[in-house]
Amino acid sequence: MGRSRTVRRSRPAGDFADPGAAFPGFPHGRHVHDLPSVEPCGRRGRKVSVAPRHAGGDPLASTAPVLQAYDRLVRRRVAITISIAFLAVGMLFADMTTGPAGLSIVDVWKALTHAPGQDSTSVIVWQVRLPTALMALLVGTALSLAGAEMQTILDNPLASPFTLGVSAAASLGAALVIVLGIGLPFLPPGVLLTANAFVFAFGSVLLLQFMTGRSGGGPAMLVLFGIALVFTFQALLALVQFVASADALQQLVFWGMGSLARANWSTVSLLAAAVASVLPFSLAASWRLTALRLGEERARSYGIDVGRFRFVALLRISLLAATAVAFTGTIGFVGLVGPHIARLLIGEDHRFLLPASALTGAVMMSAASVASKSLVPGLLLPVGIVTSLVGLPVFFALLTRQSRRS
Repeated sequence: MGRSRTVRRSRPAGDFADPGAAFPGFPHGRHVHDLPSVEPCGRRGRKVSVAPRHAGGDPLASTAPVLQAYDRLVRRRVAITISIAFLAVGMLFADMTTGPAGLSIVDVWKALTHAPGQDSTSVIVWQVRLPTALMALLVGTALSLAGAEMQTILDNPLASPFTLGVSAAASLGAALVIVLGIGLPFLPPGVLLTANAFVFAFGSVLLLQFMTGRSGGGPAMLVLFGIALVFTFQALLALVQFVASADALQQLVFWGMGSLARANWSTVSLLAAAVASVLPFSLAASWRLTALRLGEERARSYGIDVGRFRFVALLRISLLAATAVAFTGTIGFVGLVGPHIARLLIGEDHRFLLPASALTGAVMMSAASVASKSLVPGLLLPVGIVTSLVGLPVFFALLTRQSRRS
């Protein structure tokens, strides 16, 4: 005996919005979720209950848990950012108390709370320790903030401010001054090295933008042109080193290691002005950076001109990186590792990621400055060596993590 087959007639979507149009006797204007609880008999005598869903309730009631979870997430991110800021202040004082003079935190605090005097403690704190400590904070802030933006606009987690040849160009500009005496005219000798390094670093990014704009390429083409510029500048730098004298070569090698020894109030003021002028624009672009993190097509659907936005972001990045490199030399891995640490703590919301990245870089540079003065007693190591030694294991860990995700 064959089984009877039930044929269901498909109904328009409107029938389910108003069941009275499909079922005679059902009052018009009522919905299925307005039905009272009933207990019809199912198969084998089991009862099935049908309960009303949010009948007459607040339609926003179901979104309350989501809003509460988001509020908790925002408070957590704010708390983490404030904690990193307090840690940066603590590292600032630790940097000022570290050194051959053996100053305590009380001595440093007394010197800071009084006007600069002629005693040895006041001179050490105001003329040596404080400019160096502030320079470490500012360099870390500039490089890590630039790295966070670079990784977003290039959609490359291994990008850093030096990916596009900023460091190599600055090294070439410094080498021309140290070895050949070629620099910008009408500048005093005291600022010629820094100015030449800055002009070459900033000019390399403008050249890169021009080449990428002519080719009409995207982030991948930008990275390829940047790698080509890196090899070009390194080849020219090797040529200058080949013809350099022994003294000039030693000075050039020491400059390339990265050091905070050239910090003074003039360089600190210039770098602070560069960071203060760029930071508000970076924070104002945070939501566009977050949208770009979702992909170029999604960002365009939000009304963002991706090409123009990437160009302006690269100008900010080049200004930060070029200024930092011009004053301290090449300091690697801070712009690469700092944003990743902040991203692990904060997430991808750039409203919090950018300030957290800047503060994380400041903490890293201050810690590297402390380590450079305390690893070898009586010897001040170049801070670029310390950041490379610390950053290499973290860099390999990031590579391993990226390969596992792939």
